[in-house]
Amino acid sequence: MIVLGIETSCDDTSLALYSEARGVIAQLTASQLAHDAFGGVVPELASREHMRALVPVYEALLAQSGVGADAIGGVGAANRPGLIGSLLVGVSFAKSLAYARGVPVVGVHHIEAHILSNELGGETLQYPCVVLVVSGGHTALFHVREQGGYRLVGSTRDDAAGEAFDKIAKLLGLGFPGGPAIQKAAESGDPRAVDFPRAMRERGNPDFSFSGLKTAVRLHVESRGTLDARAIHDVAASAQAAIVEVLIEKTVACARAQRVRHVYLAGGVAANGPLRAGLKEACAARGIAYHAPLLEYCTDNGAMIAHTAHVHLSRGRDDGLDLDVRAREPLGPWGE
Repeated sequence: MIVLGIETSCDDTSLALYSEARGVIAQLTASQLAHDAFGGVVPELASREHMRALVPVYEALLAQSGVGADAIGGVGAANRPGLIGSLLVGVSFAKSLAYARGVPVVGVHHIEAHILSNELGGETLQYPCVVLVVSGGHTALFHVREQGGYRLVGSTRDDAAGEAFDKIAKLLGLGFPGGPAIQKAAESGDPRAVDFPRAMRERGNPDFSFSGLKTAVRLHVESRGTLDARAIHDVAASAQAAIVEVLIEKTVACARAQRVRHVYLAGGVAANGPLRAGLKEACAARGIAYHAPLLEYCTDNGAMIAHTAHVHLSRGRDDGLDLDVRAREPLGPWGE
């Protein structure tokens, strides 16, 4: 069965075709440039851009893949959590296609799709495992006992790591999105130049907090006035080190506490080079197997939606035309 996946939870309009036999058949993403001047995503602009992009991206995907619309056996769309207007655009389009073609449609939890993106490289998730989901909107640790058996262990008390990257990049004038900009600037900076705080490091605490780091960076920048290029790179490197160090420390501690032998990364920040390298090294030192998605499947993408939808469709699920969207919904075990 070929499944169409639709991802419009934030500011990327991404569609993909997936089948169990062929894997990811094709994927096409339209990134929005309308938010660059604001240093963050503007929800109303995002939903309008999705409306403009969806049909052209869909038509281009079919043309690129050589797959006809009549070959699509099911449709999946991200329907939670995310920007409500953006989700509505994608889900409405998905239900229209499903109705027109007479095929089932399922809503996909955005976080589950990120977790299962680890399977898009051809590897099946090994259970039980601990997964660090880290992105612009989420920073959370999950203990996954079995397929669909998600249990939230730790999460951020305030800002997500990706949001911290975005805001720090804006403070430094590095542009948006902040994660790649900070990583690039940090390559020529000293991560020990500024001793930024690492919050909530007490033993046994799996939660995160990054608001204090953002404040510390802002105060540091304001106290020094105009920063030259070297100072900007040092601040970027030091802030990145503070974020990455806490992410690695808490993930490894969680894996040891849950007594699992497999750790997975997921989410947009999973593309961060120092995080990938540091977590791999920390896991290896403790005899834990480290896994991460292919770089092209870290940020929001239609392939992860199509794959996750295929998992649910294969179990006979069909949400029908009553499928709705939700801005927030915790990821929990299937059936609960």
